[in-house]
Amino acid sequence: MVKRNALGRGLGALIDDAEKMKQAAINEVEISKIEANPFQPRSNFDEELLEELANSVREIGLIQPITLRKISMDRYQVIAGERRLRAAIKAGLRTIPSYIRHAKDDAMLEMALVENIQREDLDAIEIALSYQRLLEELQFTQEDLSSRVGKKRSTIANYLRLLKLPAIIQKALREKEIAMGHARALINIEDAQIQEMIYNQIIKYGYSVRKVEEIVRDLSEGTNHTPVTNKSMLPNEYRNFKGYLGKLLGSSVKIAVNEKGKGKIVIPFKSEDDLERIVKIFENLK
Repeated sequence: MVKRNALGRGLGALIDDAEKMKQAAINEVEISKIEANPFQPRSNFDEELLEELANSVREIGLIQPITLRKISMDRYQVIAGERRLRAAIKAGLRTIPSYIRHAKDDAMLEMALVENIQREDLDAIEIALSYQRLLEELQFTQEDLSSRVGKKRSTIANYLRLLKLPAIIQKALREKEIAMGHARALINIEDAQIQEMIYNQIIKYGYSVRKVEEIVRDLSEGTNHTPVTNKSMLPNEYRNFKGYLGKLLGSSVKIAVNEKGKGKIVIPFKSEDDLERIVKIFENLK
């Protein structure tokens, strides 16, 4: 059984009625009625990454619907999103949000998605999902997209990069808890854990876009002066964390490691009052 589900303001009815060419419908489809695509080029899926995605799905649901082809009255085949389907199964879901395609509807799909992108009330993730569908399902290049929707290729690329952010940040962007500027700044950090740490600070302290850009810039520029012992190189994620922690605490944090990976974090303070200030910051993080 397929149940209608209105997920998101701009993703309501995609090709529900081809003649009226409405925007995009998301359906809740029973997973037991879905089969894998026999032409799926990917045969190996990283189990650790699948488990991470499954944990995210358990916590906040699936942000990006999968795309299915209806192959009989009550059976569907995956067109795009098999990794998301596998994660949903691991998470114990019985249904999964899906776009449903029918044969030979490429032209209608393209028109509906391009029309959808032009709307003014879409959030950034909805636009990014529309771009992604045009790339995945119609095999467009970013140059094709650029000419179809009248946007620079760099603009399209920036929207697509939003879909690489942790699901919790994508959800916050959709619900307008953070601005597009916050998300675009966070994209420039490679480590997802640090992205989430900064996101939590945005929510807790109401950081402006300018403030987040400053934090990200400091993380990028502040990695050349990290002290290490035995001339070993500190992993990038630790160097990034050192910069972030120093910015958060307003202190010149030092991290040192040896060749075996053991080490220490040093947080200097100027006085007892300064120490109390740092302690309060940690208490507020609980």
